[in-house]
Amino acid sequence: MENVIILSIAIGLVVSLFFSEKLGVAAGGMVVPGYCALNLDHPLNIAATLLAAYLTYFVVFSISQATIVYGRRRTVLMILVGFSIGWLMRSLAGAYLQPSASVDVTVIGYIIPGLIAIWIDRQGATETFASLVTASVVVRLILILVTGGEMAL
Repeated sequence: MENVIILSIAIGLVVSLFFSEKLGVAAGGMVVPGYCALNLDHPLNIAATLLAAYLTYFVVFSISQATIVYGRRRTVLMILVGFSIGWLMRSLAGAYLQPSASVDVTVIGYIIPGLIAIWIDRQGATETFASLVTASVVVRLILILVTGGEMAL
């Protein structure tokens, strides 16, 4: 399992670099497509992560209307708010979804929503979401080809 995660992140780094250099769009951060590719078989997790990222962007944007938040502070604030919203969504999902329910919804990673929110802020939601989904699918396809479909997660 650990080898698949490492391989996915490595492939995600290469794909993210390609998207950034050749297409001019960022896929939500360098490591994000690798993690999302591992969760493509759980679309609710992807949706929860994208929702957490958009909420993170909205919260930080709202804060920036009342105070000056630029540069490193904005980046750190995005990561902290993304972490907090992800934690809150995990807690709410655990509290309101029955453990015996067949639906398991969680936010991917701890800093992934913040990383995606940073790129929503820089290049817009449509470009970020579209490039992230596309890059994640490319990473997943390459993973399937490399592992022969034997991705035991």
